[in-house]
Amino acid sequence: MRINRNSEYTNSKLNKDHLKFGLPPAEEDSNTLKLNRKIFLQVTFLISIGIVFWLLKLSPETKISIASFASDVVTSDLFYEAMLVGLLAQLVDGSLGMAYGITSTSFLIGIGATPAAASGAVHVAEIFTTAFSGISHIKFGNVHKDLFKKLVIPGVIGGILGAYILTSIDGKLIKPYITVYLLLMGLFILRKAFILIKHNNKKIKHVRKLALTGGFLDAIGGGGWGPIVTSTLIGQGNSPRHTIGSVNTAEFFVSFATGITFILLGSAGHWILVAGLIIGGLFSAPFAAYLTSKLSTKKLLVAVGFLITAISIYNLYKVLA
Repeated sequence: MRINRNSEYTNSKLNKDHLKFGLPPAEEDSNTLKLNRKIFLQVTFLISIGIVFWLLKLSPETKISIASFASDVVTSDLFYEAMLVGLLAQLVDGSLGMAYGITSTSFLIGIGATPAAASGAVHVAEIFTTAFSGISHIKFGNVHKDLFKKLVIPGVIGGILGAYILTSIDGKLIKPYITVYLLLMGLFILRKAFILIKHNNKKIKHVRKLALTGGFLDAIGGGGWGPIVTSTLIGQGNSPRHTIGSVNTAEFFVSFATGITFILLGSAGHWILVAGLIIGGLFSAPFAAYLTSKLSTKKLLVAVGFLITAISIYNLYKVLA
């Protein structure tokens, strides 16, 4: 997921469209962009320094193993396929502000990954991207403490349960069901293009149940936290700014817990997929900005919804054929 901005809807035509469809606001303010870049560079620099110090302390044998793994990665066709998936998924997320997990999982299953491997790779990759997003929202003051507390613990529990169940079942047996879930999410996104969000001032209810469900389905299907939780809360009338800030910050903890669960249960071992997703996603930002400037919000939703639906139908055909 991209680094988010101040989560305020301006009066531009683009942001009016985003508000109607229950999507995060578009990134337009130049000062916000500069601050986002500054946060990104600061965090990236600190992480890089930490990695360098860690590498320097490793034994010669471990360094050789890491070098061997790096060689295996860059010579693997799977790495370049995953990199393309990461680029496309980040392109979708950069344009709409959601659906990174659903898009990447649909493509990964399409290139032969098991549901557990696909979801595990996506959540490990999202640990890094959601960290940047969460730091940005905290710095902008977009996180509502009470809403965040209601979201994070049930979301983490749901994610862990989902990861546990996904790794406890034979991938071949559960693949049709995961594919159907992704198909439904694709149809859900298509539906958003034609049914506008009705905003009201009713009190937000069942936030913990929503977070538990969102975290569980996100882990099982490799994505869905944003479309399920963010869209529902904004549709119920919650503040878009605090909804997006709180949901995205909570997503880091959900992704972290889910990703670590997959690693501990031995189902995130496809590090080539993780590397491909992360590196591919780094190149998407300028393309996403261009796409957003050329296509309307409704056209983007239709395109993404149709893409995910078509891929899921094809994957389901392959599974059942």
